[in-house]
Amino acid sequence: MTQQTPHASAHIVDEGAEGVPTFEATGGDWSQIAEEAARLGEERIVVNMGPQHPSTHGVLRLMLEIDGETVTEARCGVGYLHTGIEKSMEYRTWTQGVTLCTRMDYLAPFFQETAHCLAVETLLGITDDVPERATVIRVLLMELNRVGSHLIALGTGGNELGATTIMTTAFTAREEILKIFELITGLRMNHGFVRPGGVAQDIPPGALDTIREALPLIRDYIGQLSDLMLGNPIFKGRLVGVGHLNLAGCMALGITGPVLRATGLPYDVRKHTPYCGYETYDFDVPVSTDADSFARVVLRVEECYQSLRIVEQALERLQASGPGPVMVADKKIAWPAQLAIGSDGMGNSLDHIKEIMGTSMEALIHHFKLVTEGFRVPAGQATQAVEHPRGELLAHLVSDGGTRPYRAHFRDPSFNNLQAVSLMCEGGMLADVVVAVAGLDPVMGGVDR
Repeated sequence: MTQQTPHASAHIVDEGAEGVPTFEATGGDWSQIAEEAARLGEERIVVNMGPQHPSTHGVLRLMLEIDGETVTEARCGVGYLHTGIEKSMEYRTWTQGVTLCTRMDYLAPFFQETAHCLAVETLLGITDDVPERATVIRVLLMELNRVGSHLIALGTGGNELGATTIMTTAFTAREEILKIFELITGLRMNHGFVRPGGVAQDIPPGALDTIREALPLIRDYIGQLSDLMLGNPIFKGRLVGVGHLNLAGCMALGITGPVLRATGLPYDVRKHTPYCGYETYDFDVPVSTDADSFARVVLRVEECYQSLRIVEQALERLQASGPGPVMVADKKIAWPAQLAIGSDGMGNSLDHIKEIMGTSMEALIHHFKLVTEGFRVPAGQATQAVEHPRGELLAHLVSDGGTRPYRAHFRDPSFNNLQAVSLMCEGGMLADVVVAVAGLDPVMGGVDR
């Protein structure tokens, strides 16, 4: 590292492999450094935005070559949050894998959990055996999660443009959703609630009424966000026409989600390849043809309203069906789904423990083996797609007939969508890079899985 000096300077470090000089700038005012670089006959400037930067949605590194304020080249650098989740899943049981994949895209954990479990259920051949109530609970949680994820996209995007009120409003609305998650699963994020064969436990008493009471409040907050953003001439001036990516670009790069639907193509996995009974729900797929950052904001707002429509239908079905099984009946697969908290606030209730240990020694041994060793999955492979808030999420699982995956791989939409950064940013202004990246809404936990 070159020691800082009180005066600006720029000097050639080396000529590089192709004879292109590399400059190292130290100290002083930026304008002086630019003048020195110009004096040396080189106007090519490369700057790093991230991986520690308030406008890069996590530890995303953007390498930008600029000519004045114009971006001439933009590249992404990923891997700063790498956790090895996919590899770790090969050393855990099929059920334990849920607690790993839920941490990938930490803003949309239920989608990874559901995609993984649907793929496991396909391998087990129990897709039709999953109780309807468990499937409806999955849909309820995913659609609430979609709203919460979009609120983060809108809120952080507004904050990066200097509109702090947009962020505080969005985060306040999301807090209502996180309260529901905590009520149902016990956790605000990284839930591990969706399990192969169903879900961990049924909706607690009174939860349906709590959700119904929260929905008007969430709608009101979304309406406030619409007023703050969509009717704001300054906000529109910063987003309209910025980060343009047409349908051809999306198709060439495999871009999905709101970015693709902003080009006019109504591709949504819930409609095109339904899962979890989505074909039985009434909802629309919003589209636009403007293909810019403002269109993506409009679509995310509208998708929030559509998700709340699905949530209301799920609530009606849960109310009509009443309490019932939420896990497959096969005890060789099903973890206990009638969990209860003990009087000390920890673990299972004494009655539940007494039931397991008092039934028979064989029952206790089976429970112990199921939890520690896991169930075996027939050899084969399965792929499951779900409509993630950022696009198409794909879970691909390979089994060699054991209690652990031979291979677990996820096609995370953020990873694919980041390919569009160069197309969206090159030729535009440096300040518009922030707008373009916010429109993609990448989450690095999913990218660096």
